[in-house]
Amino acid sequence: MQERHKLRSAEGQAGHPARCVIPEIEKEDELLEMIWTLREEGSLGRDQIIENSEIEGGEEALTGLTENGWISIVDQEVELLPKGEKRARELIRRHRLSLRLFHDLFSVEGAEAEACKFEHILSPEVTDSVCSLLGHPPNSPDGKPIPRGDCCAMFKQEMKPLVGPLSDLLPGENSKIVFITPGSHSRLDRLSAMGLVPGSLVKLHQKKPTYVIQLGETMVAVDKDITKEIFVKKV
Repeated sequence: MQERHKLRSAEGQAGHPARCVIPEIEKEDELLEMIWTLREEGSLGRDQIIENSEIEGGEEALTGLTENGWISIVDQEVELLPKGEKRARELIRRHRLSLRLFHDLFSVEGAEAEACKFEHILSPEVTDSVCSLLGHPPNSPDGKPIPRGDCCAMFKQEMKPLVGPLSDLLPGENSKIVFITPGSHSRLDRLSAMGLVPGSLVKLHQKKPTYVIQLGETMVAVDKDITKEIFVKKV
């Protein structure tokens, strides 16, 4: 799926990845995902959904979602019913985790087509395993929120995830920055200016009296709170 605004065109317009081909049997899933994505953007009009839908027979498919109890349409506004909400949430979660997997572990940028195929074969158990492996990331590579799963609520560091906060490293350990979840854009800008960006290789030099990170030949002192926002995988 790409996250479909123009049936995934919330992520399929200029500057966004191209959509993937939609098999006939996935029409309902594609529409549910598009409805979720449009809702994130604050718009759920029936006409807009039909207009943005690129699957053949989009209007009929939308009617099918209504008849099957996935959605309701009142005064031209579309609302996900409980089972539609659950299904759309699962689909969005799998898609965005798939994007994160291809981006973080395989260094594949813009893997929409691969994620589109991958999301439809992930079982709930495998989805949670992927999430745990990645360290329960909060966002997809393009910054969209990943719906939390049961594994995230139960996560207490019993497992050693492949990706975790830089604050968990021991002095002397080397790692690669995978993603950053800064508390503000200004903080992200400051980190970027220091060279602390996804893909950078860093070494934790010390933790006390302050955290010091080695980036190439440069030593950078940062607050502990910041190290909790920088997620890395050991190398």
